[in-house]
Amino acid sequence: MRTVNATAAAVTAALAAGAASVAAGRFASDAALKAPPGRPLPTEPRLTVHGTAAGRVALTRDPAALRPGHYGLAGDGSHAVVGPVLPAAEHTADTVVRRLERVTHGTLKPGDKAWLTPNLHVGDPGTALGLDHADVEVPGELGALPAWFVPGSRETWVIAVHGLGTTREHTMNVMPFLRRHHLPVLAPAHRGDPGAPRSPDGVGHLGETEWHDLDAALHHAVRSGARRVVLYGWSTGAAMALRAAARSQLRDRVSGLVLDSPVLHWETTLRALAAARRTPGVLLPLAVRAARGRIGACTGPAAPRVPTLVVHGPGDRVAPWQLSRRLADSRPGLITLHTVRDAPHGAMWNADPDGYEETLRRFLTPLM
Repeated sequence: MRTVNATAAAVTAALAAGAASVAAGRFASDAALKAPPGRPLPTEPRLTVHGTAAGRVALTRDPAALRPGHYGLAGDGSHAVVGPVLPAAEHTADTVVRRLERVTHGTLKPGDKAWLTPNLHVGDPGTALGLDHADVEVPGELGALPAWFVPGSRETWVIAVHGLGTTREHTMNVMPFLRRHHLPVLAPAHRGDPGAPRSPDGVGHLGETEWHDLDAALHHAVRSGARRVVLYGWSTGAAMALRAAARSQLRDRVSGLVLDSPVLHWETTLRALAAARRTPGVLLPLAVRAARGRIGACTGPAAPRVPTLVVHGPGDRVAPWQLSRRLADSRPGLITLHTVRDAPHGAMWNADPDGYEETLRRFLTPLM
């Protein structure tokens, strides 16, 4: 009887441990598969606002607060835009002072928690940038997808799609540049975004299913008069662009790709986000296994067959820059890598807007 009871107890303990492992793996995989649009990724630290003055804001001294460039500063109920660090400004040893360019909405008060975001603008292209635009609906396989259309005179369109931790507001960073070059821009939402249909299983698939929404936008653009299309994606949006360029029935209309901080290997990105949530190392394989069970077979994006600009940097903790370098090395005549230093995931433009836009101009000019 004792042997039977001991065996039963051991089996029960093993089942409980297995169930706990599965639950832990699902929780860890949520860091990537349930990343809410517009909320900080686990890799992005929350900073404390220590004070504001005319054109200045003091933040917690952290490597993130010392990044070069221009960023949104988002809090719960507030959004501002900050510029470069002001090293000559008076500050304490535990703070950093940055230029405060504007407060978009809400207020910044001492003690507030905030995080840096690539989303510089809030609203739509009209209210945020003063650009003429139309709100359109793209028919997607799950339902209508809201999109912004900024008109231009050229027959080459740009379809711009955001990625992890951002919304389609992120695409507005480059809209003034694209408008100056007379390129029509379509910026669609995709499944899981505000106003867009929810994914059937409630989780993101790191581009593996979301690319169908980009494909729907491609069909909409061609129906609306686009002769050629450049697919421009950030993060998982870049993974979507690669898949659409390889799999869409209209792939012959895709004349170029712009890939910013591309997610080229979903397991690596998932591990990075789970680790940033302080998931113990022993649970990271479980997180990958849980994600594979939730999103199904994920073949990864195919190598591009059209001129491609990859903009990435070694400071990205979510999608490794080394994979982008390897991709560029594999097709040196077709793929160009522009490296940006000291920039987090999806924020290559923010770190160096002038250098970014000049690189973009040189790449896009032959495709216009």
